[in-house]
Amino acid sequence: MFYWLMKYIVIGPVLKAIFRPWVVGRANVPAQGGAILASNHLSFIDSVFLPLMIDRPVAFLAKSDYFTGKGIKGWATRVFFKATGQLPIDRSGGKASEASLNTGLSVLAREDLLGIYPEGTRSPDGKLYRGRTGIARMALEARVPVVPVVMVDTSQIMPIGTRLPRIGRVGVVIGEPLDFSRFAGLEGDRYVLRSVADEIMVALQRLGEQEYEDVYASSVKDRLARR
Repeated sequence: MFYWLMKYIVIGPVLKAIFRPWVVGRANVPAQGGAILASNHLSFIDSVFLPLMIDRPVAFLAKSDYFTGKGIKGWATRVFFKATGQLPIDRSGGKASEASLNTGLSVLAREDLLGIYPEGTRSPDGKLYRGRTGIARMALEARVPVVPVVMVDTSQIMPIGTRLPRIGRVGVVIGEPLDFSRFAGLEGDRYVLRSVADEIMVALQRLGEQEYEDVYASSVKDRLARR
């Protein structure tokens, strides 16, 4: 109820009036059943405009830090993230990664939509980077399709490091669902997981025509931070 209220009554109409977002391929999102929306990640506001332009609710996995802030700012952040359907996860690795995987699988088990950024973090420079295999494991274990999604111009509206968005138009391009049922039962094979993750990234690259670099975005961020 809270999600619906924020999307259709409180936040959604205001954002649509100000930023005039457009969408192509909305019919490619399954009308029912679980599915993964695999998106490129250019800006903080990707998690706002993607669910805004989808008719069904979308749950995103967001780092738990966003839900633990104190004071008025912390409260406002929690409210915002809950309003946009985001779920807190611990990204510290190990058992935390397994818990994150299980959180995503629980969303899919309810036959809902799960939004994932396969790169694992925002692109530091607008390029598309290598996908993590967690999305492949979720798709195979839950036996759901993966729908490639490309966010357009969100980095122009709210670049990394800025607190407030600029006024401008953003877009969402949704591709045809990818079916990985041929790999059923092979979610424990790391070579299969790598192949599935790579196929997802190829679909994203073709859909958005971003320049692709076959390294992890997190590695690029680390390298840039050391300069």
